[in-house]
Amino acid sequence: MIAWYGVAVIVVALAAAVLCLVEALRRRAPNDFTMGATLLVALVLIAQVVVAIAAPAAGNAPAGDPLEFWMYLIVALMLPLGAGFWALVDRTRWANLVLAVVHLSVGVMTYRMLVIWG
Repeated sequence: MIAWYGVAVIVVALAAAVLCLVEALRRRAPNDFTMGATLLVALVLIAQVVVAIAAPAAGNAPAGDPLEFWMYLIVALMLPLGAGFWALVDRTRWANLVLAVVHLSVGVMTYRMLVIWG
């Protein structure tokens, strides 16, 4: 895992969490901004999967347990995908709050992945 990219994923996830929380506090339903932020978080996590596959081949192997790292990464990827689908189905303001919690969780999980890798 590349440290600067992990920090970038955390920043993107936390920014998305703040955006979704603000929209939830404004009592708005999921819109293009919150769903776009969710898509962006999912895309940076997909890129993280590619980096995690290529990094050991380039000599950057994880210091911790690879199985634990991959489980964190898979679950972190599934969270925004599942929450985004749920927000499309449940078009209430509570969906934005769920998206905010999911993005916060992705940020914490990415930090944990950085700790496991390094």
